Amino acid sequence: MIQVVSSAWALLLGMCLLMVGNGMQGTLLGIRGGIEGFSTFQMSIVMSAYFVGFLGGSRMAPGMIRRVGHVRVFAALASLISAVMIIYPTFPNTIVWSLGRVLIGFCFSAVYVTAESWLNNAATNENRGQALSAYMIVQTLGIVIAQALLLTADPSGFVLFVIPSVLVSIAVTPILLSISPTPPFDTTKPMSLRELMDFSPLGCVGMFLLGGVFSAQFGMAAVYGAEAGLSVGQISLFVAMFFVGSVILQYPIGWISDRMDRRSLIVIVATLGGIGSVIGMTLGHIFPILLATAFLVGGMSNPLYSLLMAHTNDFLEHEDMASASGGMIFINGLGAVLGPVITGWMMGTALGPGGFYLFTAVLFAALAAYASYRKTQRAAVPVDETGNYVPIYPSATAVAVEIAQEYIIETEQEAAEEAAQENAEAEKNAPDSDNDVADDIKRD
Repeated sequence: MIQVVSSAWALLLGMCLLMVGNGMQGTLLGIRGGIEGFSTFQMSIVMSAYFVGFLGGSRMAPGMIRRVGHVRVFAALASLISAVMIIYPTFPNTIVWSLGRVLIGFCFSAVYVTAESWLNNAATNENRGQALSAYMIVQTLGIVIAQALLLTADPSGFVLFVIPSVLVSIAVTPILLSISPTPPFDTTKPMSLRELMDFSPLGCVGMFLLGGVFSAQFGMAAVYGAEAGLSVGQISLFVAMFFVGSVILQYPIGWISDRMDRRSLIVIVATLGGIGSVIGMTLGHIFPILLATAFLVGGMSNPLYSLLMAHTNDFLEHEDMASASGGMIFINGLGAVLGPVITGWMMGTALGPGGFYLFTAVLFAALAAYASYRKTQRAAVPVDETGNYVPIYPSATAVAVEIAQEYIIETEQEAAEEAAQENAEAEKNAPDSDNDVADDIKRD
């Protein structure tokens, strides 16, 4: 890990600053919307717009990079992000904010694609898994730091919008000045959704449901906090706990997933997420319990993303993994677009803020129920034949997922080669043992 950080520190630092900017603008808009008097449903449209742009950016960014190159795409889109963050407080209007969120979602998606392709180019076969882990940790760290920075100024003013704008502008500098080689760029054409559904119905349905869960917690958590009457400090801590839980629980769940039927683990994890949501809906007015539920829901939802990817890979050949990952991300994006809108509608009814947790509870329950059903439709893949679990966060683009797929394939091939070598050595030693036995018989 130290070698990865030392060789790619500029990229990791730049991405951390970008995530601070992204994390600040998402939470800040949820708080500022309440100050401006926007309704919950209006804010849900604003928050959903980010995922519309993100989904579009993930589809269009590869073509942009091929036409004008990594450097120009990265610099141009980072500048747009910085500009939009200043527009928010200048024009406090839901239409302007929605258009700005679409643009920011598009830009961040393309920036992630660019940075992740640089990361893949800098990584080697030996440290690719560590590089991906460092990248995911840096992303989460940036979002958590962003919540702390929200306490530095009044959310009704301009300062908190200026800070992420400046950080995004600064983030470009170390990346563009230190990364000289421009990596070759190519992405695999996504597998058709019909083919993907045939390979893994649970993977497809689970990804769609999980897209709604993730977008609700990433886009609507701050709106929930404002509706529930939490202070700015409480909202910041509440949002941060989703991501703290995702980091702490990601690896233990991953370790377990390599040692049992993944569908059973998906049922368990989704059930725990649903229980956390129900507790949040009923006892969320007690702040320590609210934080605990955020930790649990975030800690269950993010590993579920990697679990569903790993489960789908168990039914794919190596050459199909990359194309399948593109389809899975697209399905997740569709769910993410709908998540904030439905959450906002539920919160705008008599349910009030509790609609936030009711929505995630329903999605977790649906995922657990469908995974239980799928266990009755197809035999489980033997544990010793399943692929490796690699932590991937729902914010990852197709490039990051393909890096993970490459790492899985490489580790499985290495394991197969080691097993073949051990078998060859065992066979080589076997005749010697037989001769020794024959010699002993003759001596007797």
